[in-house]
Amino acid sequence: MRLADRLLSRLGYERRDASDPSWAALAPGIGYTASLSARAAENLATVLACTNAIASAIGSIPALVYRRDAEGNRTEVASHPVARLCRVGANPGMSWPDTIEHWIASALLTGNGLLAIERSGNGQLSGLRWLPWGMVTVAELSSGRLAYDYADGRGNVRRYLESEVLHLRDRTDDGKIGRSRLSRAAETVQAAHAANTAASSFLANGARPSGLIEVPGTMKPEQRQSLREQIQGTHEGAANAGRTMVLDGGMTWKANQISPEDAELLETRQFAVVELCRLFQVPPPIIQDYSHNTFTNSAQAGLWFATFCLAPWARKIEAEFARSVLPTGYELELDLSGFLRGDPETRWNAHKIAIETGVLDADEVRQIEGWNPRKEEPAGVRSPAPANQGEQSHV
Repeated sequence: MRLADRLLSRLGYERRDASDPSWAALAPGIGYTASLSARAAENLATVLACTNAIASAIGSIPALVYRRDAEGNRTEVASHPVARLCRVGANPGMSWPDTIEHWIASALLTGNGLLAIERSGNGQLSGLRWLPWGMVTVAELSSGRLAYDYADGRGNVRRYLESEVLHLRDRTDDGKIGRSRLSRAAETVQAAHAANTAASSFLANGARPSGLIEVPGTMKPEQRQSLREQIQGTHEGAANAGRTMVLDGGMTWKANQISPEDAELLETRQFAVVELCRLFQVPPPIIQDYSHNTFTNSAQAGLWFATFCLAPWARKIEAEFARSVLPTGYELELDLSGFLRGDPETRWNAHKIAIETGVLDADEVRQIEGWNPRKEEPAGVRSPAPANQGEQSHV
C-alpha cells in the first residue's frame, strides 16, 4: 500500500481498486468493455443519435421551481436561485441547456453524471458545474458515504463530498455507482461495432466493380489497355451516366449483383439500429430511422418518447434536485408539456377543454403559450363575446 493510501485509511478514507469488477466504471477511460470505451461507442451513429436526442430534449425542457404550502397548493418561485440558474445559465461558461445536456449524456454513456454545486460566501447556491466522469475518482468513506476526487487535467485535484454534488445515476448494482446500460448489453453493442468495422473494412479494402466484361479468348495487353481507356473516357462520371455501351468481338456485359453475404451484412447493421434504440428507449423515428415507419406510429413517436424515455429521466432529475439542492417544501418540475407545441391542433384542443371545464381561464392559457395576460378594458368597453356565447345569449 502506498504511503498516501495508508495516511488516507487512517483518516477514515478508503480507496477502491479500479480493477474490482463492481467498481470498474470508476476508472478513467474504462467504459463498459475492455475493448470498447464509452467514447468509442459514440462512433456508432445510433448510440450518438439516441444520446443526443435524449440529452438535448431534456436540456430544452422548461425547468420551474415551486413552493408547496401545508395544504398542498403550489406557487411558482421565480426568484429562487435554481430558477435563476435556469434563466441566466448554470455557470459563467455554460448555459442551463448545455449543462443539463452534458450531465444527461454522461449518465447515458457511463451510467453516472456529476454536477458540482457552487455556493457564494453566504452559502447560497450560485452555480452548477459539470464534471466529466472520466476525470473523477470515487472513494468510499468509513461512514459509507462517497467522496469524489476531481482532477482538472492541470495537476489540481479537488475532493467533493456527497452534499456538494448532484450525482445522476443510471440503474446501479450496488446502490452507489451507476452502471451504463451499454455495459449491460455489451454483446449487442459489440456486435453493432463489429458490423460497422466489417463494413468500413470492406469499403476501404474491397474491390467491387459495378459490372464485368467477358471476352472470348485472351486479350493482349495493348487491347486490354485500349478497352479500359475507351470505357473510362466514354462511360465513367456523372455526365456519361446512361450512355449506351457498344461491345464487339464477342464481348458481353454482366452487371455485378450484391451477394447474399453482403445483403446479410446490411440487414445486420439495420437490425443493430433497432437493438440500440431498445437500449435507450428511443423510438426509431426519433433518430430518423423510417424503415418501418407509418403515419400512425410516426405521429405517436414523440408522445411515446416523452412518456417512456424522457419522463423517467426527468423524474430522476427532479428527485436529485430535491435531495441535494432544494430545501423542504420546494420542488423542481421539468415541464414536458412543451412537447405538445409541435402539434398545434392537439395543444389548442387541450386548452379549449381546460377552459370549458373551468380548469384554466384565458389568461392562464396565454401564460402557458408565453403571452402576457390581456390588459384590463376601460370602463364601458367590452370585448366582443365568442360566437357560441353570443348565440346562446339570444336563446
